[in-house]
Amino acid sequence: MKRQSLSGALRFGIAAGALVLASCSTIESRISEHPEIYRNLSSRDQALINQGHIRAGMSANAVWLAWGSPDSKVIGNMRGHFTETWIYVRYAYPYYYPYYGPYAPGFGFFGDPFYDPFYYSLIPPSIPYPYKIVTFSNGRVMSFQYLVPP
Repeated sequence: MKRQSLSGALRFGIAAGALVLASCSTIESRISEHPEIYRNLSSRDQALINQGHIRAGMSANAVWLAWGSPDSKVIGNMRGHFTETWIYVRYAYPYYYPYYGPYAPGFGFFGDPFYDPFYYSLIPPSIPYPYKIVTFSNGRVMSFQYLVPP
């Protein structure tokens, strides 16, 4: 019975790992899956895409080749024109503070760690933040930003 449960757990682990790896896409994999999009671009745009960069005036397909699928899309209106903004998100983890106070582990004049809900957390909290934003108008890049991590 143990052998069957170990075998099932191993299969599940391999399947989960394959799913995670399959969901990650690189610039090269996106280009190889859609070579017709890449071929129709100018040599300047192809060079930028190979480096993972974009420029104002690029098409949405070119941005997708360079940056991949966005984590969220926001539809809007700017000065009477329809806009679509793609937001790419990363996650930051707060610092772990095992020593709390100058006198002894756990207690000190800074406070009591037992009041902190994440002090004993097995899964540290993650804080999402946008790191790339691109806005399109009429299917072309109108503006883009690279944001500094917190």
